[in-house]
Amino acid sequence: MSSDAKASTGPPATRIAVLSIFPEAITRYSEVSVLGRAIKRGVLALDVHDLRDAASDERRSVDDSPFGGGAGMVLAPEPAFAAVEMFAPPRPLYLLSPSGRRFDQQMAEELSQLSGGFSLLCGRYEGVDERIVEHLVDGEISIGDYVLAGGELAALVVIEAVCRLLPGALGNDASATEESFSAGLLEYPQYTRPAEFRGLGVPEVLRSGDHARVAEWRRAAGLHRTILRRPDLIAVRHGLSEDEVRLLEKHGYPLPTARAGEDGSPVTGAEPLEERDQQ
Repeated sequence: MSSDAKASTGPPATRIAVLSIFPEAITRYSEVSVLGRAIKRGVLALDVHDLRDAASDERRSVDDSPFGGGAGMVLAPEPAFAAVEMFAPPRPLYLLSPSGRRFDQQMAEELSQLSGGFSLLCGRYEGVDERIVEHLVDGEISIGDYVLAGGELAALVVIEAVCRLLPGALGNDASATEESFSAGLLEYPQYTRPAEFRGLGVPEVLRSGDHARVAEWRRAAGLHRTILRRPDLIAVRHGLSEDEVRLLEKHGYPLPTARAGEDGSPVTGAEPLEERDQQ
């Protein structure tokens, strides 16, 4: 089962393959929204394979009980290895697993730049035979510290995040570079018509028509929102630079207690803005 990209005058489509026992969960979602448009435009080629097609028995079994006992069933190695040999999906091949590398925007960008594409193996049941992890896949990906019934939803998260970064996938390619996490920050606040709604207005700068002012305000607003809601992202960036401190001051946003040094070293150990506002 596959969804191939149509002919395109642009660069070759990025190919992503998915191996799953519920292929329809992937194909149905991929027919709509961003993925559907990317496939039609020849930007993305999505191949979805049923692991049961590689099973060797009449029941098309892909799982078995674990050695040593325990609750639940485990994805067996035979159908998984056979499926990879049968379908020859593009490498690298990643297993969606809670023990994998945490998926984030940086990883999405890395995957979007793989010239030969990549593949995803969806786990199911209580886990997978360890020989799949050690000798079949090239790595593991986790979308978070929680448990799902299988890897299909995780695969869709990865595919959509990667697809949005492919040139031509979005109506406006600038959208992908302006979204949250693209520069290690949350996205700036968005507003639309009407300019006044139930006494609630839109910031004047957004109605000014001055594109330079709008761009500067958006940068400051996105930075302020990140400090408030995701201070961990600021910590990863080793705090605020002197330029960022000046930008926040210019637009009247409250600052963390710690300030950048005279030598321009970043701000670190910033106090949460919620606490500062209450003082």
